[in-house]
Amino acid sequence: MSDGFETLVPDARSFLRDLSANNNRDWFLDHKSRYEDQLKAPALALLDVTGAELEKRTGAPVETKLFRPHRDVRFSKDKTPYHTHLHMLWSGGGMGWFLGIAPDYVSAGAGVFGFDKSQLTTWREMVDNDGDAIAATLTGLQDKGARLGEPELKRVPAPFDKEHPHGALLRRKGVHLWFDTDEATLKKDGLTQWVSAAFSELLPVQTALRPLL
Repeated sequence: MSDGFETLVPDARSFLRDLSANNNRDWFLDHKSRYEDQLKAPALALLDVTGAELEKRTGAPVETKLFRPHRDVRFSKDKTPYHTHLHMLWSGGGMGWFLGIAPDYVSAGAGVFGFDKSQLTTWREMVDNDGDAIAATLTGLQDKGARLGEPELKRVPAPFDKEHPHGALLRRKGVHLWFDTDEATLKKDGLTQWVSAAFSELLPVQTALRPLL
């Protein structure tokens, strides 16, 4: 299915594989026009198209961001200067909607990627009072193929009982779920349709987290 973005994933993956093998400033500058034409320009267009759809769907203004290719290496042992992925973010109403493209994945996600102090307090109150409903929402999405990462904390935080029935939820410092796909699916469905469907499936995350937003 042609949607105007059918070359973005294969072009991005080809460029990023080449960048992985030549991760230095000279190579990137020599191929900067390829990055701007094949990755940056279509990614910005996709951000605009999907952002407009999300605004209609959520009723909230949506801001967009294309993450820069340059890595911050100041505090990293890895001094390679460029990321070998292409990441996009839509944010609105407190929620983040994310698309990542790399040689080994294409993933769409949604949620709150890191609770602030107030949100963390509210989240824990929500889990303590209505954990069954939240767990059911997350489990339902996982049953549809969504991926949910491991909790960030090793222990249930005080003052909650370490045997709390929803201890795994209490150990979270953010909630975000992901759908993964492959190029065969994208060739059949089209990138914009797949992203739209993935974000639609993830709308229950927004509903579950609305008290935080």
